Amino acid sequence: MTEFEIHGRSLGFNRIAGVDEAGRGPLAGPVAAAAVILPEGYENGEIADSKKLTPAKREKLYRVIVNDALSVGIAFVEPSVIDTINILQATLLAMRKAVRELSPIPDFILVDGTATIDIAIPQKTIVKGDSLSISIAAASIIAKVSRDQVMDRYHIQYSQYNFLRNKGYGTREHREAIRRHGYCKIHRKSFKIKSQEP
Repeated sequence: MTEFEIHGRSLGFNRIAGVDEAGRGPLAGPVAAAAVILPEGYENGEIADSKKLTPAKREKLYRVIVNDALSVGIAFVEPSVIDTINILQATLLAMRKAVRELSPIPDFILVDGTATIDIAIPQKTIVKGDSLSISIAAASIIAKVSRDQVMDRYHIQYSQYNFLRNKGYGTREHREAIRRHGYCKIHRKSFKIKSQEP
């Protein structure tokens, strides 16, 4: 999990940030991104792709990462912007904003996926980076927990959609709630709702 960080340092970079997103697929809520700079040589065998961790484990590691990291940046792009510029561009915008939240500024970025961020910092994209790079995995945990916290707050305002459970994803219950109540302010109007299974 540290191979890409070690390689980056071998090239002369010192402040290496992992960047990942959460919430590309939901029908509601923002897309979130996080950027994390870990100390040189940092290792933690528990840090992994957030999708492979339980909510309780993610919450625990969120606190560990925030405590141990040199810097953490978190950013969100709201549904209205997603509807305007599309989810890929919104995700890259959230990633750029998250990197800009870092202090110190990174001198190298490891980005999950295949698309680069529009920012004047050297970077490397890594497919399945959240399973291959500890920095990206840490960012995936920060992004996921941060977005879940936002959706938990939205649940209080829009309880009929049960965002506490589905976090905005298109579960059968959520799709049925949309049919009953229509969209609310945080729904992504450009996203298609799959037809209800029989």
